[in-house]
Amino acid sequence: MKILFQGDSITDAGRDMRVVHTANNPSGLGHGYVLMAVGRLLAEYPDSSLQFYNRGISGHKVFQLANRWKKDCLNLAPDILSILIGVNDFWHTMDGGYTGSLETYERDYRALIDQTRDALPQIRLVICEPFMLPCAEVDQSWMQQFAYYREAAQRVAAHASAVFVPFQSVLDHACQTAQPALLTPDGVHPTLGACHLLAHAWVDTVCETGILDE
Repeated sequence: MKILFQGDSITDAGRDMRVVHTANNPSGLGHGYVLMAVGRLLAEYPDSSLQFYNRGISGHKVFQLANRWKKDCLNLAPDILSILIGVNDFWHTMDGGYTGSLETYERDYRALIDQTRDALPQIRLVICEPFMLPCAEVDQSWMQQFAYYREAAQRVAAHASAVFVPFQSVLDHACQTAQPALLTPDGVHPTLGACHLLAHAWVDTVCETGILDE
């Protein structure tokens, strides 16, 4: 079974992109939540044929995923596809000169999912909730605006009958006992501890559905 992780820098997490790595190669999985989730699953399913790949690229928005989708997703033909995307679709409108909108994000995301379903009808989808925390330049006004993007991601998941992983809720819960800056110093990129929380949320949510046992 092939499992592909797609997204932006949070998924990329410094993976080695100099070569195309084989499945389950730590160098190709990055140093973030993907590596931690894969490590746990390979330990819990040691006799399985699970094959994990990471094709996240730092800075990407939905339209950039679409531009490389055939090469970095469809040609790989994953059985399970996990996507975490959205923070740059919002963040870059605030300080990066990007002119896309909430409507652009949701429309392009739905189109990407529909394209994937058409090409790979049996694929199982996992949509991860994009997240921010109020620290550094991320203030409450950003959080309020970004909430609409999180809601859009949830609508896309419902539209696709996808598993939805509530990353924002996981980090919000952690903030009850930890300062946001300990989880993400810039409000966006998770620390090692936050990656641990995200990885376990992903594994717990996905395993609960049973799709890894199919």
